[in-house]
Amino acid sequence: MPEAAGNAQHISGRLEDAFRRIEAERMNGVPILNPRLNVEAIGERQWNGLRCLVLVTPWFINLMLFPMTQEQGEAWSKLAMGSSVSYRFPAGRFDFLVGDEDGLGRYQMCSLFSPVLEFESHEAAQIAARAALDAIFDAGLDGSSGDEKEKGVAVPTPSRRGLLVGKIGQDREPA
Repeated sequence: MPEAAGNAQHISGRLEDAFRRIEAERMNGVPILNPRLNVEAIGERQWNGLRCLVLVTPWFINLMLFPMTQEQGEAWSKLAMGSSVSYRFPAGRFDFLVGDEDGLGRYQMCSLFSPVLEFESHEAAQIAARAALDAIFDAGLDGSSGDEKEKGVAVPTPSRRGLLVGKIGQDREPA
């Protein structure tokens, strides 16, 4: 069973552990790090059968999605790493990139802020993360037309190869 689908009640802790490891091992010394920020998962909630939360790190603030079931985890494992999937939230459509980390499993992420050098404190980043999460679920902020407002639909963004050979949306499954 994919790691992200299992043991869902501990996703925030596993997410924080994975990105603290990334900070220590891969991001050490990278000049875009904001030393005032820490790795923290904020505002975990269930949405459209998925786990949704915001991840604050010293280099980004991202909206994160995780599968809740084994079936979802298996479907996500077939998505190409780095591919894009679009979701319809109450406030509009947002594109997510597929990622995978040891100890965490498959996830999808949408950049909210990157880099995060403008944040003067971790508390300011927490406030921005909570406000962004609230805004994404605020249907009053949606400027889409009625035709685009299908609730929670995942639409795969075509791959570059798919665009080149005319297979738009046919080369991978939606979440």
